[in-house]
Amino acid sequence: MSAVSSRLPDFPWDRLEPHKATAAAHPDGIVDLSVGTPVDPVPALVQRALVEAADSPGYPTVWGTAGLRDALTGWAGRRLGARAMTHAHVLPVVGSKELVAWLPTQLGLGAGDRVAHPRLAYPTYEVGARLCGAEPVPYDDPTELDPAGLKLLWLNSPSNPTGEVLPGEELARIVAWAREHGVLVFSDECYLELGWEAEPVSVLHPDVCGGSYEGIVAVHSLSKRSNLAGYRAAFLAGDPAVLGELLQIRKHGGMMVPAPVQAATAAALGDDTHVREQRARYAARRDALRGALEAHGFRVDHSEASLYLWSTRDEPCWDTVAHLAELGILVAPGDFYGPAGERHVRVALTATDERIDAAVKRLG
Repeated sequence: MSAVSSRLPDFPWDRLEPHKATAAAHPDGIVDLSVGTPVDPVPALVQRALVEAADSPGYPTVWGTAGLRDALTGWAGRRLGARAMTHAHVLPVVGSKELVAWLPTQLGLGAGDRVAHPRLAYPTYEVGARLCGAEPVPYDDPTELDPAGLKLLWLNSPSNPTGEVLPGEELARIVAWAREHGVLVFSDECYLELGWEAEPVSVLHPDVCGGSYEGIVAVHSLSKRSNLAGYRAAFLAGDPAVLGELLQIRKHGGMMVPAPVQAATAAALGDDTHVREQRARYAARRDALRGALEAHGFRVDHSEASLYLWSTRDEPCWDTVAHLAELGILVAPGDFYGPAGERHVRVALTATDERIDAAVKRLG
């Protein structure tokens, strides 16, 4: 066990604890904008679906119910523009972080294999590679990588942490390159429904994939769009050969989404009203926070989408963290997401209206 843990970086959030204590000592309390955890209520129709499925004494299946698979394929067609989606093209997973961390292992990767991820990225891409003994490879443009030994390419649009959105033509170029070199593409699209200044596009859109799902899989989550982080509700859509292999492996591992969560997921994906309402909440918080940060001397880079403002005062990120902590505001240092983020901080929109208002007043 120690040999495995020694492959991993230190858990970054532990380093934030002293600044969290400083922020918590503010007379009006902490405004925690560091971790992007939802704070708004779970939609009522989702709660009802969960309760109605609560009497579920038997084991759920790894592939999910037929009703859930109908909901997944229907949503992918309606929202992503994916065509000819069948049940073989989808697979529920127990939250997207679990999938990201264990995917290289489940794909059978190991020593000598390479896993590519954006240079500024969610740290679990690197962790997943290290867990199986593969080499994590950061990139600026994946098509400039040496494809030798490259088995898995992670895309992330909209990006966490930067909120950058890759245009459809750029995604198509990358997918074509990956197919040419036999590299499997997994596209983390968990923030796709939260585009502000750009319209995010899925790799499953025919303009990107050319109408074929060969060698591509999209990762989606309900944590942010439906406030279901506590439910661990996520799914994959794409290449049926890849998903079929993962299904068999996950059956052996007992990686089952609980039956009530399956029912709640289907209900959430069948309703667009609550998504529009949640988007409106985040849009208002985003406008307020962005204006306050810019008035305070920050520059906001990228941030065309997602739940974060990628912000800088052109100083080391930990100096910015300390400055904001003195105001009772906790943010995430940019170097959590790679050395390229060392002069930025990630400011989350996931706080109540009251706490966002408090942050705006303090910044003013």
